[in-house]
Amino acid sequence: MSTSQYAPYTMRDPQREDGPPDGNLPLETDRFVGRTDELAALAGALDAARLVTVTGPGGVGKSRLAACAAARRAAGAQGWRDGVWRVDLTPLRDPEFVAYAVVEAMGLTDHTTRLPRETLLAHLDGRQLLLLLDGFEHLVEPCAALVSDLLRHAPGLDVLATGRRPLGVAGERLLPLAPLDEDAAVDLFADRAAQLGLAVDGDEDVRELCRRLDGIPLAIELAAGRLRALSPGQLLDRFADRFRLLTGGARDAPARHQTLRTAIGWSHELCTPGERLLWARLSVFAGPFDLEAVEYVCSGDGLDADDVLDVLSELLAQSVVAREDTATGVRYRMLGTLRAYGADWLEAMGDATRLRRRHRDWYMGLATWCELDWFSPRQREVAARIEAELPNLRRALEHCLTEPDEAHLGQYLAGSLWFYWAGCGRLSEGRRWLERSVQLDTEQTANEQSRLKALWVLGYVAILQGDAVPALAALQECREGAERVASPTALAYAEHRAGCLALVTDDMARAETLLRSALERYQEIGELNSNVLMGQVELAMARAFQGDLPGAVRLCEDVRQVCEDHGERWTRSYALYVLAYAASRDGDLAGARRLLTECLAGAHAFRDLLGSVLAVELLALVTVAEGDAAEAAVLQGAAAGMWPSVGLPLFGSAYYNAPHELCETKARDRLGDERYEECVRQGARLGREAGVARALGR
Repeated sequence: MSTSQYAPYTMRDPQREDGPPDGNLPLETDRFVGRTDELAALAGALDAARLVTVTGPGGVGKSRLAACAAARRAAGAQGWRDGVWRVDLTPLRDPEFVAYAVVEAMGLTDHTTRLPRETLLAHLDGRQLLLLLDGFEHLVEPCAALVSDLLRHAPGLDVLATGRRPLGVAGERLLPLAPLDEDAAVDLFADRAAQLGLAVDGDEDVRELCRRLDGIPLAIELAAGRLRALSPGQLLDRFADRFRLLTGGARDAPARHQTLRTAIGWSHELCTPGERLLWARLSVFAGPFDLEAVEYVCSGDGLDADDVLDVLSELLAQSVVAREDTATGVRYRMLGTLRAYGADWLEAMGDATRLRRRHRDWYMGLATWCELDWFSPRQREVAARIEAELPNLRRALEHCLTEPDEAHLGQYLAGSLWFYWAGCGRLSEGRRWLERSVQLDTEQTANEQSRLKALWVLGYVAILQGDAVPALAALQECREGAERVASPTALAYAEHRAGCLALVTDDMARAETLLRSALERYQEIGELNSNVLMGQVELAMARAFQGDLPGAVRLCEDVRQVCEDHGERWTRSYALYVLAYAASRDGDLAGARRLLTECLAGAHAFRDLLGSVLAVELLALVTVAEGDAAEAAVLQGAAAGMWPSVGLPLFGSAYYNAPHELCETKARDRLGDERYEECVRQGARLGREAGVARALGR
């Protein structure tokens, strides 16, 4: 019988120079930048739990964070008596050798026939140490089984693990590691540049580069390495193929971190075919997305809709996809770098065009539903939903406006979002999409309706910006097209917006004629929505400017009632504005303030800049009439700071400008020019949020 069967394990000589006496993790780590909060959180987790797992996508810095936290803890009073032992599992492929890898990393030698698990348990008996399992994601099941067994039988053992998914062991404390924020990313870039003897600051090129790199530390370090030959601006110019550009990591870095493509590819290799397929298809999304969108866009042709949730859950577990809890519900997001990798695979599979069309179809359907639901009690939910989906809607618009034979779809989509462009503070962006869409020639009569809608919406947006000439051109083209194809709906909208244009350009008689005619057309075709009610509000404003305050009040009280019956809040705010205007003209300052406060709160909730600034302007007049000239001047300054984000102040209209001039005259008389100008400057410095809060008396 061999005596070696009974020979005890031996440990490497603690006095040898090839390792520290109490572990194999050096107590000095690299310069660590940008993870102060995460280090504190990890230290707290290690105090509270025996098993802590740091999860996150490839290259996000899991290994470095864990090593730094462990080394700092080991060097302190609360450190592990028998050291910290790091096990690099990334080179290992055979799950049967996980325990052997741990034995080897701890420097144990066992000449008996015992299994490595038994060797470990014998060694851990009575010892207090930390085992750092680094990069276990491809060996989850054997690692989980080993860790569970060791923790159960070795009370002095703590385990810190890093991987792209949890181990799933009872008592596991998770610390998801996100990419660096912009400032920390810039600091890391500058630090790594300094190590090369180069000085960079946080200029816009550096910040844009860090944004495009998603704040991934590995990507930032690889980019900094390119500074030997390229400036930050040149790096940006060459960024289209980020995977080819970002190569050449440190020679002593893990092989999987030598290039960005290899680092991401490591995650890709660990995915099943179904997970790789969904990863590639998810690359068509821009920004966050929800489960319903994924199930529609990504299912079929090898991936059943019923399986999408399970596959998505696996990508979540592997940190390929991140979950976000938002005001509009649970949403998911991929880092741009992971999305770009998936997009390459999608192109290679030849399925990119089909997926982009499915993506377009989903978001066109969403816009259609939201337009219909805008005139309902769910109006604010619709606004929040469109805001959340804006990156994907932009991508759908871009697709429509760049693909052959899809211009009419782009016109339809841009026009359907009128409520968002006009009602939620997106006039400038909406105008850009609308102008691009109507410049395309569809040549198809069946698609003329989409073009006509885009034209009247473009005219409307230009009116709200105070840009009368382009507005008139768009509306004239819309009216001519509506008459040519006999579209009563397009004709009603063209006439309505022409009346709105006459209103803001001070042609009150024409405004009243066109608005009344448009309202009659709406009634004939059975149209009732926020637009129709806004036409009634605009007619009321025209009547008020002409001195018919009772008539204006009757019209707006009717609008107010219809809005309340349907749960409509946006048009209601404008009706309240006209009612407040009438109240202020009648000397009812308290009533005017009450109405304007409600009007401003409603408009601001939708981020409707036009409605907000009009309310602030009129509140300034009420304030000076109440005797507080200084506060009125501050509010005028706040309004002045808001107008550049909307368009031409008060549309350049003498009627709309009259309250402003009256307020300024009264305030200057009471304060004097110098004090008045000082208060206006104070208001202009407030910014939109603070200016609205000030106007609301908060």
